[in-house]
Order: sequence, then structure tokens, then C-alpha cells
Amino acid sequence: MNGGDNRNMRITVVNGPNLNMLGKRESGFYGTFTLAELEKQIQAHTQGRAEVVFYQSNHEGELITFLQKLGESDRLILNAASLTHTSIGIRDALNATKVPFVEVHISNVYAREEFRQKSYLSDIARGVIAGLGADGYLAAADYFIRNQK
Repeated sequence: MNGGDNRNMRITVVNGPNLNMLGKRESGFYGTFTLAELEKQIQAHTQGRAEVVFYQSNHEGELITFLQKLGESDRLILNAASLTHTSIGIRDALNATKVPFVEVHISNVYAREEFRQKSYLSDIARGVIAGLGADGYLAAADYFIRNQK
């Protein structure tokens, strides 16, 4: 543990397209929890250790605009969903802001279709967590809380 004051740390959790449909779509891949339940779980897990802000959009441009404004945010947990595999714009926004981020996927993208196994974001991320469901977000939050740099 680094001994720093984590109460001032802000973690922003950004979810991309269709993640607002959690609990209603493909439960074999994504489980049965809703996005609101996921956010409550992350909030409870980080309580007293970090401030957490949530954002979700189905629109690439809105996600890019939001990411461009993250200069004040300490850390980012990003599940860009399908845009992970297609969006150079999101990659460019992340490179411009230089906000440290962990790429998270609820499902194991490496056990799915071949096109899901290519990420435009992984090589610039601090790390990638895939296939752990909601626990992937919690692991990413724990990583940032322990490693403030």
C-alpha cells in the first residue's frame, strides 16, 4: 500500500454502447445484473476509499466528448463495449487526455468471436480485465486505490 490519502481520489467509470441493457441482454455473457446494480456494487466497494463517478452512452461522439473532459479525474475504468474493437476516436481521446485507465470487459472477449479479440485500447491501458463480470470493475478500482500513480 502506498500510504497516500485515497479519499481525494476520483475514479470515473465509463460504459459504452448497450451496457445500459445489462440484465436484459445475453445473460450467458453478461450475467443478470443491471447497470444500476453494477454501479451500486462499485460504489459500496469503494466507499470511503475513493469518489466514484459513472457515465454511460450508446453514442461514440458523446463518449469521446466525455473522455476529453477527464483532465480533473484521477483514474478511469473503461468498458467501451463494442467500440473497443472499432474506435480510433476513443483511442485518440484517451491519448490526448493521458488519463490512466484500465480496460474492462464483463465477458471473456477472448472466448468469443474473433473480431472481439482485437482492441484499439489495450496497448495504451494500464491493464485489461476480461471475463470476471462485475468483479472486473472492482478489481480495477482496487488497483487504482492501491496504485495512485
